[in-house]
Amino acid sequence: MTQAVLFDVDGTLIDSNDAHARAWVAALAEAGHEIPFERVRPLIGMGGDRVLPALVPGLSDDTEPGKTITKRRLEIFNERELPHLRPTGGARELLETVRARGARVIVATSAKSAELKDLLAVGDFEPLVDKASTSDDADSSKPAPDIVTASLHKAKVTANEAVMVGDTKYDVEAAHKAGVKCVALLCGGNPRETLRKADAVYADPAELAENLKRPPFRWTVA
Repeated sequence: MTQAVLFDVDGTLIDSNDAHARAWVAALAEAGHEIPFERVRPLIGMGGDRVLPALVPGLSDDTEPGKTITKRRLEIFNERELPHLRPTGGARELLETVRARGARVIVATSAKSAELKDLLAVGDFEPLVDKASTSDDADSSKPAPDIVTASLHKAKVTANEAVMVGDTKYDVEAAHKAGVKCVALLCGGNPRETLRKADAVYADPAELAENLKRPPFRWTVA
């Protein structure tokens, strides 16, 4: 029986992937790096510490220019994007359904802890979350398994007792590296072919919630 369901946030529970990409584009442009949205967008979902060097070789969170860009990216996101964000379809229903089935809701996100509270507030999700793991809990961000492993530890469950729900190939890879099955959602705007390694694929939280209500349900059946 599934004891815990690990949830990514951006693109999974909140429709925010494009917003994050726009914030990166704007912050990079202010620093003199003209990077098109189309290059940034496929990278959303991995840790921010990986996004920057992937776009501008030689830049990282360990350098002063990199720290400045990363800080500015968050400022732009909070000022321009956060007020307009909305939950993905059926996100709250899915969390409530998981809890009704006796499983714990564990957040496993590449976001920083300081960002998570504001993100969860978009859908008033915090009362439905039992535990949360962020990039602050991990030595390496997604697609490394560290955040997933940290979530298992906080939930006090084994990999076989948990399932991950995400929207990117980075979620799938991180989960599988930790030995956890991963259900992918298309609501994050990522092409289905990039999610082919997921154990199941659904359109959005609403579809997954509806299927959860129909016994017998198996996480590996789409």
